[in-house]
Amino acid sequence: MIRGIGIDLVEVERISTAIEKNKRFINRVLTEEEVTIYQNIRATYRRAEFVAGRFAAKEAFTKAMGTGIGSACSFQDISILRSEQGAPTMRVDGCEFNIWVSISHSQSHAIAQVILED
Repeated sequence: MIRGIGIDLVEVERISTAIEKNKRFINRVLTEEEVTIYQNIRATYRRAEFVAGRFAAKEAFTKAMGTGIGSACSFQDISILRSEQGAPTMRVDGCEFNIWVSISHSQSHAIAQVILED
């Protein structure tokens, strides 16, 4: 049974600007595991795209939960890694639902959708 659906759209340029203006932004949005992946991406634009996708997916998750990012769930509670096939997988501290996540990018935007299932 579906328990929640969330979607979020982010401008890649907005994330790129946030990264340039505030070096702590990366460590605020990404978990340690995600930072390791981020640091291995060579192209600056791909780095911003990567963060934008993770940002959108984490926002989409909290929308599906009905909480939003805040005291109930922070960016650091949510980790988005890759399956062996390369698909994004989401791990959330204390979440009892099956989580389905999809992340997509265009030249200017990143979008993510999350479905929570029993």
